[in-house]
Amino acid sequence: MRSIININESWLFSKKDGNNTTETVNVPHTWNAVDGTDGGNDYWRGTAVYTKSFEKPQLAADEELWLEINGANSTSAVVFNGKELAVHKGGYSTYRVNLTPELKEENTLEVVVDNAPNSEVYPQQADFTFYGGLYRNVNLIKVNKEHFALGYWGGQGIALTPEVLENGNGNVKVAAFTENAKDGDIVTVVIKDAEGNKVAEGSAAVEANKAEFDVAVENIHLWDGVEDPYLYTADVTLSSSEKTLDQETIRIGFRTFDIDAEKGFILNGHPYQLIGTARHQDWENLGNALSEENHRIDMQILKEMGANTIRGAHYQHDQMWYDLADENGLIMWAEIPYISSHMDNEAANQNTQDQMRELIIQNYNHPSICVWGLSNEITIGGETENLYENHRKLNDLAHELDPTRKTVMAHVSMTPTNSPLVSLPDASSYNHYFGWYMGKLEDNAKWFDDFHAKYPNIPIGISEFGADANPLYHSEKPGRGDYTEDYQALYHETILQMVAARPWMWATHVWNGFDFAADARDEGGVPGRNQK
Repeated sequence: MRSIININESWLFSKKDGNNTTETVNVPHTWNAVDGTDGGNDYWRGTAVYTKSFEKPQLAADEELWLEINGANSTSAVVFNGKELAVHKGGYSTYRVNLTPELKEENTLEVVVDNAPNSEVYPQQADFTFYGGLYRNVNLIKVNKEHFALGYWGGQGIALTPEVLENGNGNVKVAAFTENAKDGDIVTVVIKDAEGNKVAEGSAAVEANKAEFDVAVENIHLWDGVEDPYLYTADVTLSSSEKTLDQETIRIGFRTFDIDAEKGFILNGHPYQLIGTARHQDWENLGNALSEENHRIDMQILKEMGANTIRGAHYQHDQMWYDLADENGLIMWAEIPYISSHMDNEAANQNTQDQMRELIIQNYNHPSICVWGLSNEITIGGETENLYENHRKLNDLAHELDPTRKTVMAHVSMTPTNSPLVSLPDASSYNHYFGWYMGKLEDNAKWFDDFHAKYPNIPIGISEFGADANPLYHSEKPGRGDYTEDYQALYHETILQMVAARPWMWATHVWNGFDFAADARDEGGVPGRNQK
């Protein structure tokens, strides 16, 4: 059976900055927790090496040992006992490496991490700090040679699709992918309700490392947003005639949703206007190297303030974050870091598609996720046919990998409303800062009314809005550009009233749930920070 061995503690860390210094650190770790947050746009970007030695765990002849890296920003390589086994291009997703063929009694593992600028791995231009580091959990996975796929785009090897039937019953479509399994091995799914009672079971034989079948569930309890985020548990087992080979436990939720240009967001057949915030994985003095407690506190605050949706900006977040959204009933917008400026080369285009594959395959089973974001403010660098074509490919890829969810884009304010990108995804949202960077607060309502009148068949929302504020700054006559808490409050009160009066606006995401580091900034009395 599968066992997880966490190896977060005691790594030797060395930056390749010419100083030849080595220190011992624990993961999660970033080397930009200080210089990436203090302003000056001078935080160190380059290559660093994390090294760890370990003895060979006890392995039976039919077992393997895999390495699991949940976040290394932004390009990383795994060197094991002096041999490079893998290179991963993308800083926000999970990847795994089979260490078994190179395993010795005494082993040296090196993870080489690089956040230097390059021309093919997104993101490269954006208004936030690109923290370098091995900043999420690192595990060793001991598993039977016959197991649910560990090497398939970092996912669980199991895709469960809950379907709501008209008679109040449900169905779960199961697609299980295995590695080294024998034809005739059995995949079994046992579904339990929230109290742990078995409510359904199904199984099928593996053929060519895949098993597909349906499991009927009677009298389903819907996952119904913040009011009732009801979750079932699926125990998924791979077994042979002799023994159990592998098992995973996955939580699922039954829900329907739609995005309608006139009715807005619809959850389980009823209007459910989405109002919440975006969120960066960023804490003061920690950067992006967050603990489970940091994630829990962020979620607690967002739920306490009344949010029913989160936009996971501008990249794939930790699995725990999506788990918390499942548990608390917040609708998730999940996106890849395709942002600000399109890099017009095939390697970069392929990188967006690879990151989209990872995002969807790794997060397919989360009921909280309803939309996949293709890009953010991507037209800042202009619009080209290559950009259009890559977005068409991304849109098609998302629908191919997941026909059950919608695609969205977050457009920069100056993107023409007749741009092909606005009508390409299933829904669109705009990042508008009327009343802060330009124009007046009242311009927001006029813009959305004009858009809705001109494009009545395109679902539209607001994916970013806000005003920077230093809590120490106050004014009896708050106004645009004064960085006062008073004007920020006025700004949000105005937008909330605007949105509440327009139920056809499918989603509203404040920028931002929490202040975050942007080392190029120096404004409002605090350098290195976006204070929205």
